[in-house]
Amino acid sequence: MDKAYECARPGRRRLSRCVGRAMALAGLLSLAACSAGSPSTLDPAGAGAARIADLWWVLFWISAAVFAEVMVLLVWALVFRRGRDTRVRHGQPLRFVAIAGAGVPLVILVVVYALGLRDLAALGAGPGRDAPTIEVTGHKWWWEVRVAGIDGATANELHIPVGQRVRVRLHTADVLHSFWVPQLMPKTDLIAGEVRETWLHAERAGSYRGQCAEYCGTQHAHMAFQVIAEPRPQFEAWLARLESPARQPTTEAERRGQQAFVQGTCVGCHAIRGTGAEARVGPDLSDVGARRSIGAGAVPNDAGHLGGWIVNPQTVKPGSYMPPQPVDAQRLPDLIAYLQSLK
Repeated sequence: MDKAYECARPGRRRLSRCVGRAMALAGLLSLAACSAGSPSTLDPAGAGAARIADLWWVLFWISAAVFAEVMVLLVWALVFRRGRDTRVRHGQPLRFVAIAGAGVPLVILVVVYALGLRDLAALGAGPGRDAPTIEVTGHKWWWEVRVAGIDGATANELHIPVGQRVRVRLHTADVLHSFWVPQLMPKTDLIAGEVRETWLHAERAGSYRGQCAEYCGTQHAHMAFQVIAEPRPQFEAWLARLESPARQPTTEAERRGQQAFVQGTCVGCHAIRGTGAEARVGPDLSDVGARRSIGAGAVPNDAGHLGGWIVNPQTVKPGSYMPPQPVDAQRLPDLIAYLQSLK
C-alpha cells in the first residue's frame, strides 16, 4: 500500500521509479510465460501456425503501442498537472476523449476482427481430396493413430510428408480432449459422438511435439504425442510398416520375450501384428521399440523405464488404466529385449 501511495504522489523521481517497476514487472511476466525447449506458436513450422503467429505479433504490437500511449499520458498528467486555481471549460476534453477513447479502439477492433476472419477462413480450408487421411483417437491418456485404408495402428506418434497437407480426423473414446501441435496448427477439440477434422502441414522436416490442450483427468499433462515430418519416401516407408507384420525375433532372448508376451496377460489389452495378440484396449505395440517415449510422454523409452512400466506403471503414471504385470524376474529382461526390437 505504501508503494502504491508513493506512485500516486507527484514528483519526477518517484514517477521514474514507478514506471521502472512497471516495466520490470512486465518483463518478468513475459519471461515467466516462456519455457526453454517448449514448442511455441511463435516458432511456426507450417502454414497454419504461421497465420496464428502473424496474428499474435499484430496484437502484440498494438498492445505495445497502447501501453506506450498510456505511459506517455500518465507522465504528462503527473508532470503537467493542473494547479488548484486552474479552470477547465466545459466540454474542453470531449474531442480528445472521443478520438482516443472511442475512435481509435473502434478502428483497432475492426482491423483485428477482419484479420481474424481472414485467418479463420484460411484455417478452415482443408486439404485436397487426394491428401492422406490420418485417424486419431484420444483415450485416457494416450493417442491411437491409424491411417485410412490401412489396418495397422500405432500410438502417440504420427508421420506426415514434408510440404503436403494431411487431413486429420479426430475422435474421442471417452472424455473431451484437445489435439494441439503448437508449431503446426491451432488446437481442435475432440467431442464425444462427433468426428472433428483438422489438417497438418510442415514446411521443414523435424519432430514436433503435440499435447492434449483440454484438461481430461489425472494424467492430462502426460498425454503428449509427436508429429514427425519427413520426406515423401520415408513417409511411404512408414505406411508400409503399418501394413506389415511386426519384426520377428532374431535372438534367443527375443524369442523367449515374444513367448512371454503372447502367453502372459499382455495379450488381453495389446496387439502386435503377425502374432496372436490382437486386442485393442491399449496401444498397439507393433513398433513400440521405435517410439521416443513411454506412456504418451511420461518417461523416455529405454530399457530401465520400460521395465519399470511393465512391472508397475502406477509408479510411472499414477491413475493410468494399465495394472501391474506379474512378469517373472527371469523373464522380464527377455520381454524388454523383444519389445525394444519392435521397430
